[in-house]
Amino acid sequence: MNLAMPRRRHACLTARLTTRSTRRKVNRRDRDERPTRMEFRLLGPFEACHDGRLVDIASRRQERCLLALLLLDLGHLVTIDRLIALLWNGSAPATARGAVYTYIGRLRAALSPYGVRITTRADGYLVEADDHRVDVADFHRSVQRALDTADPAARASLLDGALRLWRGPLLADVADEALRHRLDAQLEEARLVALEARAEAQLALGRHPRVIKDLAGLAERHPLRERLVGILMTAHYRSARQADALLLYEATRQALATELGVDPGPDLQELHRRILRNDNRLEQPRRAVFEVRIRDETLPWTVGGHPALDFCNTFAGWGDPAPQPCAEWLRSYRTLAVWSGYTGLADDPTVARLLTLAGRDPAEADRTLAQARALRGQVYACLTGHPGHAAFDAVARAAEAAARTLEFTRDENGGGRWRPSLEAGLRLPLHAAAWSAAELLADPRRLTVRSCADSHCRWLFMDETSMRRWCSLVTCAA
Repeated sequence: MNLAMPRRRHACLTARLTTRSTRRKVNRRDRDERPTRMEFRLLGPFEACHDGRLVDIASRRQERCLLALLLLDLGHLVTIDRLIALLWNGSAPATARGAVYTYIGRLRAALSPYGVRITTRADGYLVEADDHRVDVADFHRSVQRALDTADPAARASLLDGALRLWRGPLLADVADEALRHRLDAQLEEARLVALEARAEAQLALGRHPRVIKDLAGLAERHPLRERLVGILMTAHYRSARQADALLLYEATRQALATELGVDPGPDLQELHRRILRNDNRLEQPRRAVFEVRIRDETLPWTVGGHPALDFCNTFAGWGDPAPQPCAEWLRSYRTLAVWSGYTGLADDPTVARLLTLAGRDPAEADRTLAQARALRGQVYACLTGHPGHAAFDAVARAAEAAARTLEFTRDENGGGRWRPSLEAGLRLPLHAAAWSAAELLADPRRLTVRSCADSHCRWLFMDETSMRRWCSLVTCAA
């Protein structure tokens, strides 16, 4: 009996398994050695987090305040003279410089285990950025992104994320009002602008009850902010509360006259006149007839006939040279996660878990969303023509990556199906969409897929009949 061939096969199999085991060990070691970033929260009481857990960096108020001053200029030099002026508010003792040296030494010792480096340069210090996060910078960045976004749903989502960072006044436990004003006098103004911009976006989406809830108390505290008052008046009017809108205007008019000796501006006066004559232009804006609301997210109907087609249909206007921003349905990672549940690619507990993970690591969520959008374009190319190897290879690589996370689970009807496991983390919707696309590309039904010819639509459907039923009569007609 010839045992050479089985023995060789056994040796090859052993070598492959050993190689895979070694690769897994190397990958685990790389992950263990990779520096983890710190998250610093300054909007409210000072907090430092490492791997999602609060850590005690400094017990002394002055040390926490000094670290916060450096973090507000993360990656940039802060001179010792400026640190002294801020810490002691112009009344520094003779020992102030020595105290700063002592504080820096203690902070270095406390931060070193977490990979945070305080560097001495010239006559000052800086905290090396090293991908660490500071909520104040995240807030300003998110607000600016939102203000640059034309789509109201995307803008509202970005501003929701930015405003969730607020836990109270800047450095509530280590700074007084005078120091807060010197550190970032525009921070409170930026928060009010964000609240107003979010309310305007909510109005555009027809969510006037939420606007009333968000702004009612704020308008009482800031009666001179005419933009805020105008938004709230419009929300009252759209909620059939015309009297409340008029009373709010009168209160604002009196406040302006008493405190500034002026009348409301022309925009607020015009809004007041339109409310008095029941101008129909103030009514709730029309919503598309082909959208659905899930977990407060706006999604397109699932009419493609397959999850991979509905994935492609989350972007309208494929044929336009420059699609409008409002054509994008996957406006945030939260929308992507909710969409995966809506199309059946994930169950409700999984969606809830994804939303929690996204809140903990928004940067990774944004990266996953960008990858999902790129994958969507590649899947669309594969389904609507004869793509080059690049698009198919990209989908294939995404599907192979998804396959490594699949688990066979029982569905609600007692059958089984392959789904990415929770070990995929935030990438789970991306893997689910990639695997769904691979299934369709391997299915003869892909030859029946049809695309709407209208350049403002270009949605995909499983066949000609479904396209005529849903697209011609609903989407394009709208």
